[in-house]
Amino acid sequence: MTSDEVVDLLRTAYNDEIETVMNYLTNATILDGVAAEEVKDSLRTDATEEELLHAERIGERLKELDAQPPASFEFEPHQENLQPPEDTADVLSVIDGVIEYEEAAIDIYRSLISAAREADDPVTEDLAVTLLSDEESHRAEFRSFRKGYKE
Repeated sequence: MTSDEVVDLLRTAYNDEIETVMNYLTNATILDGVAAEEVKDSLRTDATEEELLHAERIGERLKELDAQPPASFEFEPHQENLQPPEDTADVLSVIDGVIEYEEAAIDIYRSLISAAREADDPVTEDLAVTLLSDEESHRAEFRSFRKGYKE
């Protein structure tokens, strides 16, 4: 892997984190029902205290590598399964969407770890390991929420 590939993966991760913030906040706002409260609280906290910080840290790393994060004209949404459900009480579909995209983030950070290692970029590798740990924790939290729902 080259440093260009590391930058490309960082830019992809940045885009994904920003999209996740938007979708988590939207779902935290629109979900209804008593059963939704814990999920809404988690989404709001993850968006504002975790995912946004991830994007900021990735953006800073891109700057250190003489690159820049994508801005709005470059934004490419793809989180179809995290769009707000028509039925605002459909908490399960949101939980499933979160798990899907946490797994996608895990895959990106694993790829970034490998790419950074091959490019001899220990700073990016360390950042990716930290972010990977956070995403694995988020996935575990939502898997736990998932156990409380019957299909």
